[in-house]
Amino acid sequence: MVLRAALYQWAFRAVRSPDGAWVQRHTIEQPPDSIRAALEWIAAHSIKVKDLEAPTLLRPALEALSLRLDGGKAAENTARRKRMVLSNVLRYTVEEKGLLTANPLPRVDWTPPKSDDEIDFRYVPDPALARSLLGAVRDSGARGEHLHAFFGCLYYAAMRPGEIVALKESDCTLPPNSPETVNEWGELLLGDSRPEVGGGWTDDGTSYETRGLNRRKRGATQPVPIPPVLVHLLREHIRRYGTADDGRLFRAARGGRVPSTEYCDIWEKARKAVLSPREVESDLAAAPYSLRHAGVSLWIKSGVDPAEVATRAGHSIAVLYRFYAKILKGSQQHSNDLISRALEEGDAP
Repeated sequence: MVLRAALYQWAFRAVRSPDGAWVQRHTIEQPPDSIRAALEWIAAHSIKVKDLEAPTLLRPALEALSLRLDGGKAAENTARRKRMVLSNVLRYTVEEKGLLTANPLPRVDWTPPKSDDEIDFRYVPDPALARSLLGAVRDSGARGEHLHAFFGCLYYAAMRPGEIVALKESDCTLPPNSPETVNEWGELLLGDSRPEVGGGWTDDGTSYETRGLNRRKRGATQPVPIPPVLVHLLREHIRRYGTADDGRLFRAARGGRVPSTEYCDIWEKARKAVLSPREVESDLAAAPYSLRHAGVSLWIKSGVDPAEVATRAGHSIAVLYRFYAKILKGSQQHSNDLISRALEEGDAP
């Protein structure tokens, strides 16, 4: 872990120098002795970039990218993403630094080992448990009340946390608050995301980046219909708390982006209030993201077309089938029954 800290927090982390230039942190700050020793060891034992002209030296690196820190297999898409980062680094050494004559990575015949990316649905909350957890969030105190609708977006709209913290009042189309419209659906128009990355990795020192939607070109939008229960939660949230100066619905106690530490702490309190001690120690609803999995699972089990589910969740069809295969297979019998009924009607005299 010392080597990892030396690389992530010192060697790869850039900070502003007194003259405003971006430099490696360890060149203007004095690291602890253990970090300094680790940096010296890495410098002495690392392969030189020019040696990577031999593609065989890249194979151990690719194998390492396919593993987690504990030595287990990483998810297949994680390994592919890290390979893409490595490819970009090598391309930079060719095009910007001239240290290599060509990117050697395409010459290595390697694919990430197959891994089981499917969600373990033993630990995804069912609708009754999801509602109980949402209630426990609301009842956990002032911050829980403020973030009740935040967690509602996770479940009822299957949004990602980064999308929720970027959500603005102008993104919400909510029916009027009247007895006649109490059962009407609303719509959210998603266009931005603010994923948490850490202040050491952004140009302005903020703990997040402002990006477009996941795997979409910047400027793309995604309409997500929302049920009346979420319409009510959002309307009530706006009535009680208003918005930030830029129109965002959810903000930290001091006005900034809601940090993951805050909503994870609230979630853990809710779990302890609802689950048994044994369940708390298990992976059941272990993270707030479990609500997103629960929301998508509910849509599939309700018979919503997989293409529509993928669109609302911001997935590709391929990703949906990889992560939710068991539920999709379980819905096949219902589809078979519908086809059989249609065939029988066609055969009727």
